[in-house]
Amino acid sequence: MTIGLKENIQKFLQELQSFDCKLIAVSKTYPVETILEAYNQGIRIFGENKVQELLPKSEALPKDIQWHLIGHLQTNKVKYIAPFIHLIHSVDSFKLLQEINKQAVKNNRVISCLLQIYIADEETKFGLSFEETKSLLESTELENMNNVLIKGFMGMATNTENEEQIRMEFKSLKSFFEQCRIEIQRKNIALSELSMGMSGDYRIALEEGSTMIRVGSAIFGRRNYI
Repeated sequence: MTIGLKENIQKFLQELQSFDCKLIAVSKTYPVETILEAYNQGIRIFGENKVQELLPKSEALPKDIQWHLIGHLQTNKVKYIAPFIHLIHSVDSFKLLQEINKQAVKNNRVISCLLQIYIADEETKFGLSFEETKSLLESTELENMNNVLIKGFMGMATNTENEEQIRMEFKSLKSFFEQCRIEIQRKNIALSELSMGMSGDYRIALEEGSTMIRVGSAIFGRRNYI
């Protein structure tokens, strides 16, 4: 058993009992054996950043795992995950959404997606602006995509010690999310999920209305990058 893994998982599950929020165990860079340990402690939702790392893990691990793609997704990689992916958090362009719909049709599936929205004060992060998101949700092109379901938004706050800035960024995304829930009613849009918060800022995200937190190192321990 990985040191502290059981205790870390129990701590998070206990903390989340007061919130309507799911725990996504971010398993990028961790081996199959460690993920299986977390699975045996009751975790069923795992998040991966890279398709090439996700594929062998999905083959090796139990089939009732819900795999979430949380990293930047290239259009040419969609076909590999389309048969089984549970939720894609990182849809940051209309082109990518079109490809997801195309591959979902081929696999006779409806693929659930979150639109990734740019809320941070960092140029290295991806995402749509609020204006771009609204235009996409209201577009006639989206209405014709029968094999994608927009379930909500994902956002990453600025990597900073300034908790007020982080809170402001999460609060702005939550406000926009609620606005869109009221104003936009379409057959392939069902806004129910708000993916905000990682190991360093998940408590603020919970307070600001996150329905999914993406936690890796705070569960599995420090990563050893190759």
